[in-house]
Order: sequence, then C-alpha cells, then structure tokens
Amino acid sequence: MGSTTPAIRGGAARRQGERRRGAVVAALMLAMALAALDSTVVSTAVPQIVGDLGGFSVFSWLFSGYLLAVTVTLPVYGKLSDTFGRKPVLVVGAAVFLAGSLLCAVAWNMGALIAFRIIQGLGGGALQGTVQTLAADLYPLAERPRIQSRLSTVWAVSAVAGPGLGGVLAAYADWRWIFLINLPIGAAALWLIVRHLHEPERETARHARVDWAGALTVFACGGVLLTALVQGGVAWPWLSAPSLTLFGSGLALVAVVVTVERRAAQPIIPGWVWRRRTIAAVNLALGALGLLMVAPAVFLPTYAQSVLGLGPVAAGFVLSVWTLSWPVSAALSQHVYRRIGFRDTALLGIGLGTLILLAFPFLPYPGSWWQPTLLMLLLGGALGLFQLPLIIGVQSTVGWSERGTTTASVLFCRQTGQTLGASLFGAVANGVLAARLGGVGDLDSVTRALDAGTAPEATRRAIADAVHAVYLGAAGAAALAFVVLLLVAPRRFPVLPE
Repeated sequence: MGSTTPAIRGGAARRQGERRRGAVVAALMLAMALAALDSTVVSTAVPQIVGDLGGFSVFSWLFSGYLLAVTVTLPVYGKLSDTFGRKPVLVVGAAVFLAGSLLCAVAWNMGALIAFRIIQGLGGGALQGTVQTLAADLYPLAERPRIQSRLSTVWAVSAVAGPGLGGVLAAYADWRWIFLINLPIGAAALWLIVRHLHEPERETARHARVDWAGALTVFACGGVLLTALVQGGVAWPWLSAPSLTLFGSGLALVAVVVTVERRAAQPIIPGWVWRRRTIAAVNLALGALGLLMVAPAVFLPTYAQSVLGLGPVAAGFVLSVWTLSWPVSAALSQHVYRRIGFRDTALLGIGLGTLILLAFPFLPYPGSWWQPTLLMLLLGGALGLFQLPLIIGVQSTVGWSERGTTTASVLFCRQTGQTLGASLFGAVANGVLAARLGGVGDLDSVTRALDAGTAPEATRRAIADAVHAVYLGAAGAAALAFVVLLLVAPRRFPVLPE
C-alpha cells in the first residue's frame, strides 16, 4: 500500500501538470488570435471607419502605425522576457493591447484612432514574441511541432475568418465592436495565464539590469527607418527631402545603437545574435521570407479581381488557400527534419517555393481562377516546410535565458522583410505599369479605374505584367534565402541537450 501511494501521487501530479499546460496553451492560442485577427478584421471596416471619423488621407496609418509599434518593440520584449520571465512580459503586453483596444473603441477622430492603434501595437509586440517563446519553453524538442502547428492554425483561421468577421461587425453592429471584441478574448487569456502559468524563479531576474538606453535607441532607430520604408513612394517621393531626412536620421541612429549596445552590460540586441552562424542564417532567411510573402498577400487579390475578373470574396479565396496548406505542411515537417535535419528540410521547402513563384509569370493570360489557386496551395505547403523547422531549430540551439532574444530577433527580421517588401515590390509594380502605359498611373489609381469600368484591356495586361514582375522579385528573395541557408547555416544545427 505504502509503495503504491507515491506512484498514485506522481500520476496525479503529472495529470495536474498536463491540465495546467493545456490551460496555458489555450491562453497562448487566444493571445495569438488577438494579434493574428487584428489587421485582417480592421481592413474590411475601413470604409465605415473613414465614413464616421473622416481622415481618408491618413487612414493607412491605422495599419502602418500598428506594424511599426509591433516591429520595433519585438527586440525589447524579447530581452525583457529573458531577464524577468515570460509571464510578466506577456501579462503586461496583453494588458497594454487591451487598453489600446478599449481606447480605439472610443476614438473620436482619425488622429486619436491612429494613436490608440500604436498603443495596441506596443502590446502586440509582446504577444507575438512571447507566445512563440513560451511555446518552446513548454514543450521539449520532440513535441514542439504540436504547439507550433496549433499556433499556425490560429493564424490560418484568422486570415480566413478575419475579413468576414470585420465585415459582419461593421455592417450589422458598429465598427467599434471590432476593437471591443478583443476585451473578452484577452481577459480570458489573461486569466488563464495568471492562474496556470508558473515559472521557476531565475537568477537573472534577481540581478537584472535593464538596458533602457538601448531600448530607447532601438525603438527610435527602428521607428525612423520603418517609417521611411512605409511612407517612401507613398506619402512622398523616394528622393524627396522627407525621405532622405528619415533615411539619413535612421542611419545615424544605427551608429548610436551600435555604440550604446557595445557599452551595455546586458544589451537589448546582443552581438551574439549575429555572430552565431545558425541564428544569423535563420534571421536572414526569415527576413527573405517576409519579403517574398508580400507578393501574394498584397498583389494577388488585385490580380484576381483586375485580371481574372473575380469578385472580392472569390479573390480572397484564391489568396486564403495558402493558409490552409501552410499549417498542415508545418505540422508534417517534423517527419522530414527528423530524418534530414532542420537546414536541409528548410532548403527543400524554399527550393520548392522558388520554383512555384517562378511558375506564376508563366500562367496564361487571362487564365482561370484555379491556376493561381493551385500555385498558392502548393506555395503554402512549401513555406510551411521552410519556416517551422527554422524556428524550432534555432530555438533549440539556445537555453532559456537566450530564447526570448533569439525568437524576437527572428520575428523582427521577418517583420522588417515584410515592410521592405511592401516598399520594394510597390515600386516594381508601379515601374512596370508606367512602362506599359506610357508613364501614366500607379497600381492604386489603375485598379480604381478598372473598378469603375473605365480602363481598357491594355490596362489589364499591364497589371498582369506588373504582378508577374513582383512574383519574379519574390522568387529572387526565395532564392536568396536558399543561398543563405546553404552557405551560412551549418548542416546540423547545434541543438542543446534537454
């Protein structure tokens, strides 16, 4: 009897631990849903928001301001989570996000709404980075694909359901409910985290010194450079005084960041992030992923509507199919990288992705809806095989005290790649249109003319050529990721024993 009692108690403790971990995973999925739904829900309600608050000329900052805030805070939150633990960073970040959501719901003009969206983004950076880090903390290497596939599914469902949910709320309730709906979801996530997430006390937390000077300079540098990329060619020409001033100031701030971080005892962006081959290669490869993702995410809906003649819902379906194959491929990738390793699995994925992107410009004109849909389905599968092994692999090469910084650096590079891609491919598309149409118009004005039924067939062909050029650029970014992994990343990642 006495010998069985410890076994019974041990079994009960394991079951309790599993229930607690399950509750934390549910909280992480809810928190990730907040970040994943945010932009897609808001995008479909823009007409109602502008009609109520005005500010059409600056409404793009509803997205740009949020993106900037998320991106520049990722490195800061990553370091803070390594210093003080994941739980306080996630709780504070979720609270800031929810406060920003509540403020957005009561915004009285477009300026206030943009400011409150930036507050949302300040919390969103903590949600994205810390959730991914906790996913690696909770599960050993063999089980990490399980939680990562769940998180990928959250992103996929959000991408598909977000626009529809935003449209329903804006049409049948009020656009302010788009932000109010975050409150119960976030409150549930916060309650689960506070109640069920228990982290052991770390020595680093007792003797922590926060590099506030580094955090401030990183925030300022990232904000200036990303603003230059987001607004260049949109709000002002690339070679105009505002653009040159922002880029010049950003480069000067880069020098300040390097100086401050070299002198800091515990820098926000430590040098080892770029000195270690594995982390540097993954950062560059996922930066290229962010770059190439812009081609389908931004330009495919325009192609589907303007060239294929599809309606908005059907065009959204053509794009959304890659969010169905991506998480499935990511979940199955473990069976590949356990045999051939993280790097070679990622090389296989991005190699296939390069070929698929190269196939897009060879689609017939005008073509049928199923052709780009099939390519997007295949592309999602290839990128799932590429991204997840790199994230799991790089997280497995560092210990707990470096995992938050490592994860944040990877996400920061991917977000920065997306920002750079939006600017670069926008310039490519507009350049091709100008060449095809005699130097008149850009993609936005041309697609508006098509919507009004005033553009000739030659304009549709010009749009097809512009999008084909963008996909060729995306294929170049994919090829760059392939070369970086092949030449920089070690064939076998230096995984730490658990």
